[in-house]
Amino acid sequence: MNPPRNPLGIHALVWAGGWSRTECEHAVRSTREAGYDLIEIPALDPAAIDAGHTRAVLADHGVRGVCSLGLDLDADISSPDPDVMRRGDAKLADALAVVAGIGGDYLGGAVYSALAKYDHPLHPRGRENMIAGLKRLARAAADHGVTVGLEPVNRYESNAINTVADALAVIEEVGEPNVVVHLDVYHANIEERDFVAPVVEAGDKLGYVHIGESHRGYLGTGTIDFPAFFGALKSSGYTGPVTFESFSRAVVSPDLSDRLAVWRDLWTDGMDLAKQARQFIAAGLAGD
Repeated sequence: MNPPRNPLGIHALVWAGGWSRTECEHAVRSTREAGYDLIEIPALDPAAIDAGHTRAVLADHGVRGVCSLGLDLDADISSPDPDVMRRGDAKLADALAVVAGIGGDYLGGAVYSALAKYDHPLHPRGRENMIAGLKRLARAAADHGVTVGLEPVNRYESNAINTVADALAVIEEVGEPNVVVHLDVYHANIEERDFVAPVVEAGDKLGYVHIGESHRGYLGTGTIDFPAFFGALKSSGYTGPVTFESFSRAVVSPDLSDRLAVWRDLWTDGMDLAKQARQFIAAGLAGD
């Protein structure tokens, strides 16, 4: 019997910079055309997502939908300011409603802090607020059958969770069974000591994987040691989603490009990029 294949996903920003009805239809259709099983929809502005329409389009094309986001400096559950924390709670609740509305089962990313460069370490009270906020999110998510993923991001994008070790410590404190590690190889390239240790360290708490090159462009053209990383995933027995993530200013909106420090066009043809990435990932997971 062949081992189960990891669901292969792609980030919606490969296809479109927003999520209007037209952009939704184009992104989901392109995801299926490129051979992916899953599309990751950014819920940075939950109110801009028509969940009912999205759910119907996903069903029409046989594509699974999940969501991700990062919080904002004025809506951040890791803030010591209770008003900022409450706005962060509200944004997470809105994002969770989108996931449930599209029929999804996963909400991940920097759901624990703003996706921004902080100028100070995480405040102790802010950490307490973050743990409490994640516990609330996880319990609400469990009611909808949704898993919450904590994505360690690099030090320039958060002061709260930068490594798998950081994520595991938070998961232990939160203490809810539906909270997992969302491992992104792009960030691991900056913060981890190699590409095997974080997979081993995450163990059975690894629930979602992002694949991206060191410069966010075509896979295999940067500095990521993909053979080591894919080998570690295979050795670990990981069977969860593996999602390709790449950003180019040619597609991503100017505001979000600025936020993600995407200063140039790393590619212009999303379909060519997506098909190359799918072939690259499938071969890597197969050990070819």
